[in-house]
Amino acid sequence: MILLDMTVVNVALPRIQDGLGFSTPGLAWVVNGYVLAAGGLLMLGGRLADFFGRRRLLLIGVTVFALASVISGAATAPWMMVVGRFGQGAAEALAAPASLGLIALLFTDPKERTKALGVWGGIMGLGATLGSVISGVLTDLASWRWIFFINLPVALVVLFLVPRLVTESRMVRAKDTSLDVLGAATLTLGLVGVVYGLLHAADHPWGSAGVLVPLIAGAVLLLVMVAVELRGKNPLIPLGFFANRTRSVVNFTTLFYMSAFISYTFMLTLYEQQVLDYSPLLSGLGWLPLSVAIGAGMALGTAMIPRAGIRAVVSAGYIGAGMGLFLTSTVGVDSSYWGGIVPGMVVFGLFAGAAMPAATNAALHGVTVQDSSLASGVQSTMQQVGSALGVSVLAALAFRHAGEAVADGAAAPVAATEGYALGFRIGGALMVLGGVLLLALVERVGTELRDPTAERLAAG
Repeated sequence: MILLDMTVVNVALPRIQDGLGFSTPGLAWVVNGYVLAAGGLLMLGGRLADFFGRRRLLLIGVTVFALASVISGAATAPWMMVVGRFGQGAAEALAAPASLGLIALLFTDPKERTKALGVWGGIMGLGATLGSVISGVLTDLASWRWIFFINLPVALVVLFLVPRLVTESRMVRAKDTSLDVLGAATLTLGLVGVVYGLLHAADHPWGSAGVLVPLIAGAVLLLVMVAVELRGKNPLIPLGFFANRTRSVVNFTTLFYMSAFISYTFMLTLYEQQVLDYSPLLSGLGWLPLSVAIGAGMALGTAMIPRAGIRAVVSAGYIGAGMGLFLTSTVGVDSSYWGGIVPGMVVFGLFAGAAMPAATNAALHGVTVQDSSLASGVQSTMQQVGSALGVSVLAALAFRHAGEAVADGAAAPVAATEGYALGFRIGGALMVLGGVLLLALVERVGTELRDPTAERLAAG
């Protein structure tokens, strides 16, 4: 439910824009309000789960998510929608690290743990694409408001089942251990400032105050966060956490992966509805091949990890997904669905899905009972920050390129298509770059990725 709602708004964005009066740059906040709150608070959420209990934080997060969904579904003005989306993102920051932390600890057998984490990674991708399918069906047959209201019965089922099926789990901590609230605050505000500045760059010059002031303020706050972490007695994320090269490189390249993935779904949806004139229902159903391809890729990637190792699987997945985006960038104003959209979608989905299980396993390389939710929070933070940067930077560049083309006399559909194609090519380049970095910097880890972890978990 939580992962699905990161993208469920994509197909409904044009209807939300018309219904609530969003500007085009402001519309991106319907996506970024969610990913910014989640990205800024996920590490704190992970630490809260380690401190106070992972099951408890999961239940609290689901409850908050349901309430925020009601606010978004009942929105009558842009600010109300953005508030609801920020609330949903904050709820993910509580629930997602707790959930993934529980999975990492419940499966102590190496093979079973690899499968469980592979399923988690696959669900992330399927949620991102099924969100568009569900959004299209509900938006066209009922109302865009139901993409939020449908979360309520799902949340009730979760709140009923989790206490009955999952035992509590928390870290063993000293009496003087405290939470780094200042670090979380500076991280969140810094990310908001940076992305706000990038959003303004879509329709303002890069040297304008509306772009530079928030960018500089955000960068300063992020530097303050680093200083706080260096001096803090109980930092939000101990810098020693990044001493593991495999974990660090995978978390860093996750920024590239999610920037390309989310901007792809965001821009292709707009292309289909604004250039090809697809209905929300048709646009939503059009994502089914991507869901199937991701599912197939997930199964393939999970099966290949024991044979080829983490590095080979995740690197090949990134590079292959980049090729899929380059193929998608060849679309034109009169492209057909099967000839212009589906080939790139299938290639992208198959390879992106194959990379997910390997990347999730690598991101939790060497975690123990003391820091499983923290490690999960770091990985989820990279996913959300990458999502925010993808929409802010790639979509902004696409909008700017289209605006310049219109100013030069190009027809609006042609200009929009050229802008989206540019965004796809940049996303493809980021994916390939991520694959090359993984191939060059990640250690050769296969079973050795899992065995020490399993021993530590069993001992813990």
